[in-house]
Amino acid sequence: MLSAEQNERLTRVSAGTPMGELLRRYWHPVSTTGLLRENPVQPVRLLGEALTLYRDRSGRLGLLAQRCAHRRVDLKWGIPQDEGLRCPYHGWTYDAAGQCILQPGEPEGSSFRDKVRVASYPVQELGGLVWAYLGPEPAPLIPRWRPLVEPNALRHVAWTNVPCNWLQCMENSVDPIHAEHLHGYLWEYVVERYGCEIPGTLEQIARGKRRHAKIAFEPHEHGILKRRLFEGQSEDDAPDWAHGHPLVFPNAVTLGGPGLYQIEIRVPRDDESTWSLIYQAYAPGAAVSVGEQDFLPTFEAPITERADYIAGQDMAVWAGQGVVMDRTQERLGETDRGLIMYRKLLDDQIRVVQDGGDPMNVYRDPALNVVLGREHGPVDSYAPGAVRLRTSGPHSPIMDDLDRIMIEAASAR
Repeated sequence: MLSAEQNERLTRVSAGTPMGELLRRYWHPVSTTGLLRENPVQPVRLLGEALTLYRDRSGRLGLLAQRCAHRRVDLKWGIPQDEGLRCPYHGWTYDAAGQCILQPGEPEGSSFRDKVRVASYPVQELGGLVWAYLGPEPAPLIPRWRPLVEPNALRHVAWTNVPCNWLQCMENSVDPIHAEHLHGYLWEYVVERYGCEIPGTLEQIARGKRRHAKIAFEPHEHGILKRRLFEGQSEDDAPDWAHGHPLVFPNAVTLGGPGLYQIEIRVPRDDESTWSLIYQAYAPGAAVSVGEQDFLPTFEAPITERADYIAGQDMAVWAGQGVVMDRTQERLGETDRGLIMYRKLLDDQIRVVQDGGDPMNVYRDPALNVVLGREHGPVDSYAPGAVRLRTSGPHSPIMDDLDRIMIEAASAR
């Protein structure tokens, strides 16, 4: 268990807190090109700060403080201009640097606008995600994790606002034992109570109920590598043991297999809520051409009582641990070794920042930031509808396209 002070240290994310200062050394997703296509002006919340994201009519991104400097109107109602965002109340307009560039009500020739500025932060697009950086300058590079940059891939992303602290979401990533209970026995009970119309559910439940024969955790160049071996498997023929799943420090985990690259990112909105993203890139290989996506398809994966898909089960129990889990009351066992390792790594990297250094996975040299993460190889088989179970339930708007390209790729083998 942790002391109350240790729990505070690892969970609180506002500016000036130890964890908040560590997390401000990284870029975090705050939106997607799909969401901005629906509305080019959006309220966002990141590390305890309320902000306004926008795309102006020239296509440039900006991230400003929540409110206009004039009469404190929420800029989520702002109007995109050719070079900035216009407040709807009196027309004060701000460029991407937060500088006021127009005050229609002031006398001609007035220099008042030159004295008015709101907070602004760097914002960039990569892989269809819109990333923000709230830390000290100079900003590092956005890490080019393979799911974001893999060529010839069809992508989508599921999002959920989870009403709990970010750390309990991330600790799940070094807790392999939960799978056989949450994605096996609970899911079986859910089907018993409600039924299920998604093909392949019973087969997935049977896979989920497999008993873990062995688990292991070890330091990894990007964080912590989690390995597991199920009963009946040998170490030589079990991908989850041979390759494992990396926890990507500080707040992501990468998964996948032949033809699928997946990264799950848990974005701390504030101390009590997390923007959970499950980003998938389906790469069918050279035999099937995917074509260009104009924007990243983006959809909500809801938390429901039925918990009838894998990600929904995870998010339900994260929220079920309380808004901020009280770790002074937990009782850890032998299977929690990875969780203890992760907490120590967080503490170690907090100290790196406090000593004036860059924590791990902060990249500044483009030569070291080309494609990060291992290649999974070509599609060898694919079960139609598999993505419905894994990530999103029936909610993705491109589910049929994903099935089609992966079936074609498997047939081409």
